[in-house]
Amino acid sequence: MILAAGFGTRLGPITHYVPKPMLPMAGAPLVRWAVCWLRHHGIREIVVNLHHLGEQIEADLGDGSALGVAIAYSREAGTILGTGGGLRQARSLLVQDDQTPIVAVNGKIMLDLDLRAVLARHTERGAEATMVLRDDPDAARWGSLGLDGEGRVVEMLGRTRPGATRVGPLRMFTGVQVFQPRFLDRLPPNGEACVVRTAYRSLFDEGGAFFGHVSDAYWWEHSTVDRYLDGVRHVLAGRARLPHAPHAVGRVAPSARVDPSAVLVAPCHVGPGAVVEARARVGPYAVVEAGATVGEGAALERAVVFPGARARGVLRRAVVVHDAAAGCDFAVFGGEP
Repeated sequence: MILAAGFGTRLGPITHYVPKPMLPMAGAPLVRWAVCWLRHHGIREIVVNLHHLGEQIEADLGDGSALGVAIAYSREAGTILGTGGGLRQARSLLVQDDQTPIVAVNGKIMLDLDLRAVLARHTERGAEATMVLRDDPDAARWGSLGLDGEGRVVEMLGRTRPGATRVGPLRMFTGVQVFQPRFLDRLPPNGEACVVRTAYRSLFDEGGAFFGHVSDAYWWEHSTVDRYLDGVRHVLAGRARLPHAPHAVGRVAPSARVDPSAVLVAPCHVGPGAVVEARARVGPYAVVEAGATVGEGAALERAVVFPGARARGVLRRAVVVHDAAAGCDFAVFGGEP
């Protein structure tokens, strides 16, 4: 399951027009990258939950056949259900039998994690649930978890299992998880619910088979403008290994039109049907998405021009979005220098 129903409020006005999983990342939205990552690891049946502007996600992915998978949708209306409530509502789409594990991944992240290794370790341990964790200096800020020498979660949200000893630092949950169908029984039957503070807390307090899988593979979430722009820079710079990429990253598409007087500074990405006008400068770390335009004399650095938008002037650490209803474009700037 790809969890894709959040509001994305920390992205400001961008998500008035685009849901967070549809943030473009060098030629494909984040949610499509997630589908390709799952497919690369052998998963062919995927559920996506929808809420805020969910129709855009469904329009992009369709039934999944073009991407070599089968996609079903769990549509949430009214009150947003949260990670736990979203899983609960999608249960009938997710559970095949009593034994087949379920993978859930947050739709706002990019990663190059070896999912097959996580699934194999989950099965070897006889785990009810396995969280993928990573080292992070701010782990305590985001709700830290600690493991013993066997990888069992023994510290969680300030609680410690009696008699347990943590080995290594506190870690952060990546939003990637594997669990058995029975784990869903731990979710509350109604309303909004966080899967960590409900089902995982129940499993932890019970002393059940709850493990962590520590990974140092590339991982990045895109909840703010600055984090999104940094994520684009990481991908263009090759920090992530992307064998599941749906296309070449850091390219100029054959159908793009780049004026001979324009300057492209690597690494950058210019998508299909994009236009870079005279004396414009694109890069480094800039993306001109499909059908977008960089106006005459404009300069982009560490910036993204969304599909169909037009960039003007000098833009650094900026995202340019097209407002179709108003017939205009606007830029949102990151707060970091």
